[in-house]
Amino acid sequence: MTNNLSRRHFIISMVILAFMYFVFGFVSWVNSILIPYFKIVCELNEFLAYFVDFAFYIAYLVMSIPAGFLLKKIGFKRGIMTGFFILATGAFIFVPAAMTRTYMAFLTGLFTMGTGLAILQTAANPYVTIIGPIDRAVQRMSIVGVFNKFAGIISPLIFAALILKASDADLFNALPTMSEMAKNAALDELTRRMMIPYACLGVLLFGFGLFIRYSVLPEINTEDENKEPAASRDGKTNVLQFPYLVLGFVAIFTHVGTQVIAITTIIRYAQSMGLNLLEAKVFAPVTLSATMIGYFIGMICVPKYLSQTGALRICTITGLILSACILLVPGQMTFMGHELSISIWFVALLGLPNALIYAGIWPLAIRDLGRFTKIGSSILVMGLCGNAILPLIYGHFADTIGMRAAYWVLLPCFVYLVFYAVYGHKISSWTKK
Repeated sequence: MTNNLSRRHFIISMVILAFMYFVFGFVSWVNSILIPYFKIVCELNEFLAYFVDFAFYIAYLVMSIPAGFLLKKIGFKRGIMTGFFILATGAFIFVPAAMTRTYMAFLTGLFTMGTGLAILQTAANPYVTIIGPIDRAVQRMSIVGVFNKFAGIISPLIFAALILKASDADLFNALPTMSEMAKNAALDELTRRMMIPYACLGVLLFGFGLFIRYSVLPEINTEDENKEPAASRDGKTNVLQFPYLVLGFVAIFTHVGTQVIAITTIIRYAQSMGLNLLEAKVFAPVTLSATMIGYFIGMICVPKYLSQTGALRICTITGLILSACILLVPGQMTFMGHELSISIWFVALLGLPNALIYAGIWPLAIRDLGRFTKIGSSILVMGLCGNAILPLIYGHFADTIGMRAAYWVLLPCFVYLVFYAVYGHKISSWTKK
């Protein structure tokens, strides 16, 4: 059982997992700047621009169950290697996509990368949850989460440093007045800047997949581990007979949707107030920095001063309050010489409670599944498709009623999360006994 790892192997395994989550964050949260970037170079409206998130995260819905079967067949370590190889393939697809400036090709690359991450997340989350005591799962999730969000802070900045130039602000302003031929030439040049960075990223991902395969990361066997807990005792014959898992899937869906909306829309929201892309890019790292603060609070307070469930309740209620403040609190403030609505800071502050929600849901939803752990993990990872669907809903309303008013989509999500934190995770049977 993985809980019986020596302290040395436990530390080494956690270091490897932390670096894996860093990679996850690096390739995922760069979407926050890809959305406004593709909106410019591919000439998209708000709704179409958010297909960046849709193509990337819908792979979690389509591929998570196949990923579970793959892990069952070839094992976790070979599965992780395969996930990194697929992730690298998606990065390589960006090269021909950038040569042709074809949005559909970019979306294909993003879907491929999402497929690789679906396999990796299906494998990595059970590792973090069961590699140590279950009552300290939030601590371990917080540790790897810090690396994930730190990568999210630096990835948009690195992308901007590699792809954008200081003179691009003038170019973006001049694009509407250019002739069609000059504009296409300028946009082609902008897009082709992505070729070398993504080619290098693909090589690094391929190499890291090989490293994981031959690392000391232990193979885990959830088939033999706790084989006859609640599943046998209560006569349950399939994974859908665990209500707290199914409701946890919905909680993951709504949570990740709120998280990605807060992170990937904030740059466009800042641009709608008059900032250009080079100025607005700082807001996604601000949101992710708030998330990192939340992780550090979790590592210090849970479970020493606060239970995992108590932390989840506080965070979901705080998220609901901040979502209401985005819509209802008036006021302006000056930033970089621009007058911005104070509501943008409530969007950024959503990163703080969002830090511990995912870490709080996962152990509650995956507990006592025994031989259903792998398929249960796959179902929860499917919930990450909320990252694909909810931003599209936000994008539709941003086009029709405005970007600030569109944040109303956060409210029902946080209402459900409060329900799961307070009551939903306790439901162990679909019928009253």
